[in-house]
Amino acid sequence: MTPATLDAAVLEDLVSAAVAAPSMHNTQPWRFRLRPETHTVEIRAALDRELRAEDPDGRGLHLSVGAAVFNLRLAVAHHGWEPVLRLLPDRHEPQLLASVRLAGRRPSPAAAEPGLYEQIWRRHTSRSPFSPRPLPGPLWAELVDAARVEGALLHLPDLDETRRLLDLTYEAEARTITDEERRQESRRWIRSHGGTGLGIPPEALGPQDAAGRLPMRDFTALRPPTGQPARDFEQHPQLAVLATDHDHPADWLRAGLALQHVLLLATRDQVRASLLHQAVEWPDLRWMLRDPRSGPEHVQLLIRLGYGPEGAPTPRRTASSALG
Repeated sequence: MTPATLDAAVLEDLVSAAVAAPSMHNTQPWRFRLRPETHTVEIRAALDRELRAEDPDGRGLHLSVGAAVFNLRLAVAHHGWEPVLRLLPDRHEPQLLASVRLAGRRPSPAAAEPGLYEQIWRRHTSRSPFSPRPLPGPLWAELVDAARVEGALLHLPDLDETRRLLDLTYEAEARTITDEERRQESRRWIRSHGGTGLGIPPEALGPQDAAGRLPMRDFTALRPPTGQPARDFEQHPQLAVLATDHDHPADWLRAGLALQHVLLLATRDQVRASLLHQAVEWPDLRWMLRDPRSGPEHVQLLIRLGYGPEGAPTPRRTASSALG
């Protein structure tokens, strides 16, 4: 099979892999289009699913699209083609955020990422407590290298720095709860299964932390959300800080690529993850997230990692509804 014979079933497989990526509040803010004359899949921003209160500059939207692009690139390689990625390929079309061209057959499909394609379907955000078991050093090193390959940085804060980052996240969560516009925007994305394939089902939210060790996002402005009991989370959460040297849309996309690469490697090793967005949504707190010892970097996200129960799956739109 050559790119010229790419059929509808394979295209659906590629897009299905892409839409399995995480996105803020599961908004899935992307649309895909095949350009058959150039064997290229284009990814555009779905501006009708922007989070105008919580993500006014679209930074989180770009991270989400970057994660989807990583899955798409991985799926193209899995199906036996060489993926050629371009970020922001047309300055005259700002909604076109990335493209992946199928550039011919690979001699050894997916050899560069053994076992990662299968993790696309296993990765779920877990908002449950994790065990105190630490991640092994070799895995941390692999995660750091994966982020670097995608053009981003992954830092592993020590205990004192972790406490400082969590304090900033608590401050951000407290602000969000008292901000009516942001609170209502979050609540709009709590949706039951069987609807549009968007949003977060109530059963996926997880319990609140009774001991206050982790600032879990309160989507409902009630405590605990959805009537679930509060539970004690791990005493020393294991955080990773995802950052970039610069802070332009291309850097946000690279951070999304790095995020998904890290998450799939973690999933491969039975490590669960949840994403702490809160502090990066407030410009002053986001700036304070940076560690001056790392230089003038730009923090894009905090990732909590650990061993624990697999997260509940969230719905996804069908591949056909994401095309167009």
